Amino acid sequence: MFQRQVTFQEAVKKALTVNYCNFSGRSSRSEFWWFMLFGFVLGAVVSIVFSFSPSLSRIVSGLVSLGLLLPSVGVGVRRLHDINRSGWWYLINFIPVVGTIIYIIWCAKDSDPTPNQYGPVPNLEAR
Repeated sequence: MFQRQVTFQEAVKKALTVNYCNFSGRSSRSEFWWFMLFGFVLGAVVSIVFSFSPSLSRIVSGLVSLGLLLPSVGVGVRRLHDINRSGWWYLINFIPVVGTIIYIIWCAKDSDPTPNQYGPVPNLEAR
């Protein structure tokens, strides 16, 4: 048995459709980082496309950020579940520098290789 890495498209589709506002279950490391990359790239594209009008750029960026808020928190909480931590640890991000560094380190950790209280191992396949 091994944990299959999800593709960029799978991660974005899963986060925006199936798990849009889902805070239960587990999210693999690849799913989390692919979705974070999607949010970063989308924000950069919006900033570049609307650079001709700073006020319009702020409005569109705000709307995009608002639309991605719940899926981002959801995938972050599910990622914490994957390393066997409570989703409430997501609030560590509110500690200015240290909290964010700790959160990034946790999100970079390998998945818990066995089922835990939050669910089975995500994307588990037989070889």
